[in-house]
Amino acid sequence: MNENIGILIPAYNEEKTIGGIVRELKEIFSMVVVVDDGSTDKTFLFALQNGAIVLKHKERSGKGKALQTGFSFLIKKNIDFVLTMDADGQHKVSDINNFIVAAKRSPDIDIWIGKRKIKGSNMPFVRRLTNISMSLLISLLSLQYIPDTQSGFRLIKDSVLKNQKFSSSYFEMESELLIKSSLLKGAKIGSVLIETVYEKQKSKINPIEDTFRFFKMLFFIIFDSWKKN
Repeated sequence: MNENIGILIPAYNEEKTIGGIVRELKEIFSMVVVVDDGSTDKTFLFALQNGAIVLKHKERSGKGKALQTGFSFLIKKNIDFVLTMDADGQHKVSDINNFIVAAKRSPDIDIWIGKRKIKGSNMPFVRRLTNISMSLLISLLSLQYIPDTQSGFRLIKDSVLKNQKFSSSYFEMESELLIKSSLLKGAKIGSVLIETVYEKQKSKINPIEDTFRFFKMLFFIIFDSWKKN
């Protein structure tokens, strides 16, 4: 099954971690794609040196745009799944096997999301509160329960991504993908347990700007749905 999975890693200034992640992934997967979102450090070089296919944005455009660039590239390849993971070392390569086992066991699920341990973990309090509240809201909008909607560790069928158009460019795009895939494509979403490493990574999320972007994204989804009806 590993030959049918394309790995996608959006990255911005992650020279400290990207090389090791790519090197570990390349021992298992042949298709590892890093989208360098306008980094000013050596992210591009270290990813390339360790065997990744690296797609480069000339300037920073946002995680959502980086994901879209990677999706467009990978759906043209002969793969069945795209697996997305973060570039900062929070996601463990060894947990990918959990996704593969789950996908084999339940082939009717279209998107698998890595569910992090929130209660009793060392996840920062503000992030914990945000994850819980956003997961409840997006589950309601998607008409199905999704325990950890803010996790970027995902295994997605390529059929879900084909002919999908996204209006957002930043972190809200991951929520847009879940909502649109659920409502427009009838995608079923499942969860697998993962371990998340919280060390000294600084979140790139801006609480005010990204909250505004999220509700702007929701407005466009609702408006587009109203126009079609």
